[in-house]
Amino acid sequence: MQRHGERGKMQWIDEQLYEQVIHMKNEQAGQFIEDNAGVLINPETAFSEYMRHTVRAKKKTFQEVFLQADISERYGYKLISQEKHTRQRDIILRLCYAAGFSLEETQEALRLYEMPVLFVRSPRDAILMIAFSDRPGSVIDLNEYLQKNKVSPLRSCGAMD
Repeated sequence: MQRHGERGKMQWIDEQLYEQVIHMKNEQAGQFIEDNAGVLINPETAFSEYMRHTVRAKKKTFQEVFLQADISERYGYKLISQEKHTRQRDIILRLCYAAGFSLEETQEALRLYEMPVLFVRSPRDAILMIAFSDRPGSVIDLNEYLQKNKVSPLRSCGAMD
């Protein structure tokens, strides 16, 4: 219930900010940023902060997540802290799945990492969306589920772009 309440609060804040923005004039932009600095995201740390908060809310450790995602701890921490960057969306999906993220939480993580969100009209993405909602098990089980549905499994951390 707490998680739902927090999500509702963030949605309310987003709606309030949107209402302000659509009625503003160009010269009011600076004042908007200044007035709302406490709730605006910092793009340089947004993914990191979101992952830390959401993994903590799931009562998991990053060590558990990295192990379940089959990502080395050293590399995983560099991704989370944004010291390293990957172009492989599958790596972010592995992290989210291993952490037990919901579909909505996964979409938000992808957005904050500036990766394409899962798109329902893409067969592979649609199957991934179902998997994030229905949870077939571990990342290994997820990959088996993807292959069973004739789409490519999540690439491993060592796979080339």
